[in-house]
Amino acid sequence: MSLNRHPIIGSLEAEGAAGVRDVLSPHSGTNVGSVSYADSTQMEMAIAEASKVFQTFRDESPARRSRILQGTSDGIASRKEEIAQLITSESGKPITYSRIEVDRAVFTFAAAAKAALHGEDDILPDLLGAPNAVGRRVTYRYFPIGVIAAITPFNFPLNLVAHKVAPAIAAGNTVILKPAPQTPLTSFILSDIMREAGLPDGVLNVVPCENHVAEAMVTDPRIAMLSFTGSAAVGWKLKSLVPKKKVALELGGNGSAIIDEVKDWDSLITALTTAAYYYAGQVCISLQNLYVRRQYFDEMLDKIVRASKAIGAGEPTNEATILGPMISEAASLKTKSWIDEAVAAGATMHCGNYMPPNYITPTVLTNVPEDALINKEEAFAPVLLVIPYDEISEPIRKINSSRYGLQASLYSGDPKIIESVYEELEVGGLIVNDTNTFRIDTMPYGGIKDSGFGREGIEFAMREMSELKVLVNRASR
Repeated sequence: MSLNRHPIIGSLEAEGAAGVRDVLSPHSGTNVGSVSYADSTQMEMAIAEASKVFQTFRDESPARRSRILQGTSDGIASRKEEIAQLITSESGKPITYSRIEVDRAVFTFAAAAKAALHGEDDILPDLLGAPNAVGRRVTYRYFPIGVIAAITPFNFPLNLVAHKVAPAIAAGNTVILKPAPQTPLTSFILSDIMREAGLPDGVLNVVPCENHVAEAMVTDPRIAMLSFTGSAAVGWKLKSLVPKKKVALELGGNGSAIIDEVKDWDSLITALTTAAYYYAGQVCISLQNLYVRRQYFDEMLDKIVRASKAIGAGEPTNEATILGPMISEAASLKTKSWIDEAVAAGATMHCGNYMPPNYITPTVLTNVPEDALINKEEAFAPVLLVIPYDEISEPIRKINSSRYGLQASLYSGDPKIIESVYEELEVGGLIVNDTNTFRIDTMPYGGIKDSGFGREGIEFAMREMSELKVLVNRASR
């Protein structure tokens, strides 16, 4: 499969004026396709087109928006294997997980189709007995805000795009999408499917470009909102440039699990190692820090190391593969340097290996110094730190001391401990008796601190992408 695509602006797919970039397989290095990049002039055209089309699309009926989104869901489902193979080719994601991503996108667009119908006025029935409320009816509604600038990462080139495009369109907005440079081709397939489903030209514009062009897009006054998923450094920089705009940031973290009790070792070890290593740990909520009550620590470490060694690295197109390549040689070398730094500072490495150019095999570390980069930062790699504790307050303190706060998990049957951890842990979500990688695409999802700002999840994202307006209707006199 080889695709060669150009920026989609309105009804045109025309060659970008800023040159062509090849898309290479992280596993084999072979050419998957290419995209041409837009320059500043073409980005200006995209902003103008999206702004113009918004003036009519904002008035499109919820029913039609719903039909387009459901048609998109159906179209993705009908091309599941083709899209999954493309995701694997350009991202290196093991094919099993690429198929899961396609299924999730099918669900995400179907959920948006339903949510798009919730566009009528909601009544505020309880006016709290206010004496000046007599004779008045108070309703409220969410209105579309305009052009959404969507910037997406490489690791979920379909479903994380869906989490920006689907709610934006469900709410009545238009979108300019800058896909990740490593995995842009899936976004073009999605655009094709949406147009086939009846999406008007100019509602979704797919514009690959260099970062300085994207920065100009974000700061343009005609852009109503930025929705960004990627690194904390880039996300917070962009937010600082647009202090008066709506912004949603999903920036990752260094995910943690707390083991308070163990009931089924086999299922627990399988869940934990999958959470740590699937797609080479290149997931925002990948498991990085495993806190284990001391009575379980020795057995946990032994079982985790054995299971990690058994996983190894594999060919992404093999259906049994859990861990494929990292996205680039630079990413794998950075991970290797962080592991080496931790070991030099006293950490113990129980398993793991660097396989040039793009592979890191499952790596387990203990005794990692708290100031080591692999402990403080988001590894975004197949690396698991195993840490003993005696009192539940210890992992809570350590997790809260991190600058990140996305999702964590707790394995416990004690209601008091569950409630205590839920109340005290500074994260956007706590998953109990499952891994921190659990997510339903309609639930509110996002982090606090350096992990992000705002929430995804279809209806929650729609609110982020809308303006709330109140109507107070006094009976005529």
